[in-house]
Amino acid sequence: MSVSQFKNQFKKKLTHFYEEHEIQVDIAFFVAGFLFDALMVGEINEPFAIFQQVAYLLILAIVLFYEICIEENVVQLSGRLKTPWHYRQPLVHFFMGTLLNIYSLFFLKSASFFSSSIFLLLLAGLLIANELPRVRSAGVQIKVGFFVVLIFCFYSMVVPTLMGSVGPLPYAIAVVLTAAVVEFQQRLLIRRGVNRQRLLSRWLVPSVLVIVLFVVFYVLGWIPPVPISAEYMGVFHKIEKKEDQYLLYHEKPWWKFWRHGDEDFTAEPGDQIYFFVSVYSPARFSDTLQLVWSYYEERRGWKKTDSVPMKIVGGRKTGYRGFAAKGNYAPGSWRVSVQTTDEREIGRLYFTVEKVETANLVRSFSVIKR
Repeated sequence: MSVSQFKNQFKKKLTHFYEEHEIQVDIAFFVAGFLFDALMVGEINEPFAIFQQVAYLLILAIVLFYEICIEENVVQLSGRLKTPWHYRQPLVHFFMGTLLNIYSLFFLKSASFFSSSIFLLLLAGLLIANELPRVRSAGVQIKVGFFVVLIFCFYSMVVPTLMGSVGPLPYAIAVVLTAAVVEFQQRLLIRRGVNRQRLLSRWLVPSVLVIVLFVVFYVLGWIPPVPISAEYMGVFHKIEKKEDQYLLYHEKPWWKFWRHGDEDFTAEPGDQIYFFVSVYSPARFSDTLQLVWSYYEERRGWKKTDSVPMKIVGGRKTGYRGFAAKGNYAPGSWRVSVQTTDEREIGRLYFTVEKVETANLVRSFSVIKR
């Protein structure tokens, strides 16, 4: 058998295998993208991670550009390109799956599930939808919607990282940059000869709907404030700082291993409640957070009692550490919410306080070093 015959036979077998197992192959590419991401993606501001995302987004933009052009008969593929173009879908699913995984991981780290559950469920739904046969075979509008979601997620992470803060201004810039990409791609398509009216439904409408959806989510406080995240939170009886370490004193029994501190807080006379938090942010990042204390009343629900500002500086891998103390409190249910200045929540901790009238002369504390 000659080399050319072997190549042709191998190509036929490979083509037949793909046509018989298209769904399984696409899922395999999705899983490969997820595993590749889990192994390779690092911190949000790593140059390689940003370069990887830009490269994937550019490839997706090119594929979408030619899909629309081919469907509108303004571009004709040559014979050599027809075969690889026919099998572009696994590549598209690999890149989309990888990018969705990256953004899901970063948003999940920055999210308080209590306030951002709808947005996180949206990302999870997109991850699942990316593998559904109906979505894979859908028109280009669905792919355009996915693409704009990915573009927006990219800018919503990169812009605050470069500016060194979160809030309305970085978010507005991310929205404007996303809209600029949409407009730029549309101008390229029109210049190539695609009918402007046809682009309205195929490109502009799905793009605008995605952008409007993200603006609404921001107004409702559902978008996590990437790139910052609450790495560690706990309630303690005492906190001391010695050199570069914080000593956290607690009475938590050993078997409550899933808790960081005294979420069941027994308050003796003179005790203060200490809330400790470690917040990750990239290097050269500087912003202010609010530690919001709330108390639960049976008739009125949660009532805000205090808000303590906390300045954070980025660059420390285990997070910037800070704490707040409270000496005036009532027994019952409490929570502390870690929020940005635009009231987006990155973490929330619930705990209960039980007051005792007499002090225990012999108290045994365990110490956590952070």
